[in-house]
Amino acid sequence: MCNIVFDSQLQGAGMTVSETNLEISTSAVVDWEPPMPPTDLIFDDGEPLESNRHRIAMNVLIRSLQQGWSDRNDFFTGGNMFVYYSSTQARNRDFRGPDFLVVLGVDSTISRQGWVVWEEDGRYPDVIVELMSPSTAEIDKNTKKDIYEQTFRTPDYFVYDPFDPNSLQGWHLDINQKYQPLALDERGWLWCQRLGLWLGTWEGTIDKETAIWLRFYDSSGNLLPLPEEAAVAEAQAATAQAQAAVAEAQAATARAEAATAQAQAADAEAQAATVRAEAATAQVQAATAQVQAANARAELLAARLRELGEDPNAV
Repeated sequence: MCNIVFDSQLQGAGMTVSETNLEISTSAVVDWEPPMPPTDLIFDDGEPLESNRHRIAMNVLIRSLQQGWSDRNDFFTGGNMFVYYSSTQARNRDFRGPDFLVVLGVDSTISRQGWVVWEEDGRYPDVIVELMSPSTAEIDKNTKKDIYEQTFRTPDYFVYDPFDPNSLQGWHLDINQKYQPLALDERGWLWCQRLGLWLGTWEGTIDKETAIWLRFYDSSGNLLPLPEEAAVAEAQAATAQAQAAVAEAQAATARAEAATAQAQAADAEAQAATVRAEAATAQVQAATAQVQAANARAELLAARLRELGEDPNAV
């Protein structure tokens, strides 16, 4: 019934069925829109990290990189957060995000609850670190590793168990987009090519917990400090500078006092020389007076002899 009415209407309008089908098909193409990605994303599954040490270890990596790159706004780093990369994965909610991730070449001033690939121009993490435990090690080194290699194409991937100092492992994508294991250097560190940093262990106390932590080091082997460590180092440097300034001021005072003493000694020597010169002058004057007195006596004697009719030169 509907088709008959439809055909009649078409004929009445002077249109054939084929022409109308073409028009409907063209209109359908124009009006078609791709399905929108999910908008009901969740960013917290309510599951805590394995332990307090795992939480600290995650924050150590995040905060030290932020401190080391505090002058940069072209990267994002976070941890224990979802990475959404497909509608299916988002609907199933079957993937918990990495413990630590870094994405390069993005605006770090944007606030993010998680990493949603289709909202970030298709960008995936450049570096991922999973903090393993006995219950997650198998997944971290196999299932997740496969996802990071085959789907994310994350160039550098590392795993570390905060309770096992010898557990550090890493992989780097080769030219065939396959993960190749990284070799530890003589210090037991791994080079992270994308960050231009070393990942190595460091023993110490952070947040009142003493452990062997996974830390970043620069290419020269210097530890990337946490903000509080940087503040302590700056305070120590300021104290050292102040102490150096005090020492320099004391040295300058000592030099000034020595110069004053030298000037006073020179002045005393000059005064002594003046006294000696005056004494010598007096001696010369006394000698001159003696000579003059002797000459006067000689003249008197000569005059007396002449008075007596004697030749003074004959005496």
